Amino acid sequence: MAVLASVADYRGQAQERLPRSLFDYLNGGSYAERALAANRADLDALKLRQRVLCDVSRLDLSTQVLGESLALPVVLAPCGLAGLYARRGEVQAARAARVAGVPFCLSTVSVCSIEEVRAAVDAPFWFQLYMMRDRGYVAALMERARVAGCRTLVLTVDLPVLADRYRDVRNGLAGQTTARSRVQFALDMLGHAGWLWDVGLRGRPLTFGNLAAAVPGARNIDQFKQWVDAQFDASVTWRDIAWIRARWPGALVVKGIMDPDDAVRAADAGADAIVVSNHGGRQLDSAPSTISVLPRIADGVCGRLELLVDGGIGSGDDIAKALACGARACLVGRAWLAGLAARGGVGVSEVLAILQRELAVTLALLGVRRARDLGRDALCC
Repeated sequence: MAVLASVADYRGQAQERLPRSLFDYLNGGSYAERALAANRADLDALKLRQRVLCDVSRLDLSTQVLGESLALPVVLAPCGLAGLYARRGEVQAARAARVAGVPFCLSTVSVCSIEEVRAAVDAPFWFQLYMMRDRGYVAALMERARVAGCRTLVLTVDLPVLADRYRDVRNGLAGQTTARSRVQFALDMLGHAGWLWDVGLRGRPLTFGNLAAAVPGARNIDQFKQWVDAQFDASVTWRDIAWIRARWPGALVVKGIMDPDDAVRAADAGADAIVVSNHGGRQLDSAPSTISVLPRIADGVCGRLELLVDGGIGSGDDIAKALACGARACLVGRAWLAGLAARGGVGVSEVLAILQRELAVTLALLGVRRARDLGRDALCC
């Protein structure tokens, strides 16, 4: 087995193990993938201010998010279809997050249901929700999350319509399938025997666990996906945020904010936190990077709510830069999904350990003892 030293190494291992369609779904973005590239390029462009001869013999990477203590300023972001990347993938990731002392956020379109994940871990997790056309089903999902003990709801608001992801179209995951693409898809699966045995055979049932009741007659994931795609609601407004707020008793996080004015409106609507997010470069292709807009959003909200950020976060350096720009913590998605695809739950744990070690080294070289003390003075102007 290859030695995996970095998050990039796990991504490479995932690429070898996964059918191409699933790796492209993990790794790709919308259209020409400009926003995807900008997330990475703008993080790389930021430089950190190295300081020396500071006592950094004791470092503290912990933080507080929404009243919850985190051992590391990281949240495992909601990733749809994670159960296709390793057998019962969401369960494995939730267990790894629990051991690491960081939150796991379960996607609405997970393979494993709220109830299955809750039965597998001894503590609550976060739950991600879309505002769907069927408001009754939205309310039912919130109630299931509440009964499972979830204290934090992450409402994703940047999908009024679904952008094309050309990799998915070419691979047959976007619904525009032909007989040829279906044959190619099947051959791709058969060409990855390890994945096929672990996930395709032993990992069944492969359905959208949280949505099984919505499409009771569905026999495959394509049929569930058709229902999900039809449920994206272009009529959603800020009034719907108030509707959620009135029905959800716990912490409410609004994910998909990229503008200071929208951040203020989220605070006005009762959000406890926002995620500065361009959906990982998977929606508006000419959107700016999340790290470039984060400081302006932080200035705009003036501490009225907690700030989280995602988009290209793949190293301890990246985490330090995000905290310096005003985030309380980072949501990482592709990084943990690559770990899961490469080595299951063990891979998720190993990726989190890499991020922890890298952040500790970065703090020491910045002369900062506590991650939560990072500010803009840590950046080179």
